[in-house]
Amino acid sequence: MTANVLVLCTHNSARSVLAEAMFNHWAKKQGIDAKAFSAGAAPSGRVHPQALAALKAAGVDTSSLSSKNMDLFAEAGAPAMRVVITVCDSAAAQPCPMWPGAPVRVHWSYSDPSAAPEQEQSQHFELTRQAIAYRMLQLVQLPFAELDNKTLQTLVQRIGES
Repeated sequence: MTANVLVLCTHNSARSVLAEAMFNHWAKKQGIDAKAFSAGAAPSGRVHPQALAALKAAGVDTSSLSSKNMDLFAEAGAPAMRVVITVCDSAAAQPCPMWPGAPVRVHWSYSDPSAAPEQEQSQHFELTRQAIAYRMLQLVQLPFAELDNKTLQTLVQRIGES
């Protein structure tokens, strides 16, 4: 059974999209049955061009990335999530719908790379991509099917502290 992960950020244009892409990249590369999705409470409707550039430069497929509303993942028929991760402080403070699957919820705080001065954004996006990639590599390797929610919660929180 596929382990599904949902990554949330308010606008779903940068950090959450980087996380979705990196998780799926590692899962595919390692042949792991897991899939990440991303969404936002107030999606911008577009993926930030610097996020796409950082992912492409790292050899990560960006063809399926889009900015989506988190309510899509609370609808009937939505994939059941095993883990929901917020990656921006404002998303962590917002009320979320009831997710199918009663997933583990954690918060990993990342600074917004799009808030950097324009001439520094490329570097900030790449550094954010690298930091997220490191955590997503650890996350994708967890034996989701073997873990109860309490153990999974502990392990995902530890990854967020690394």
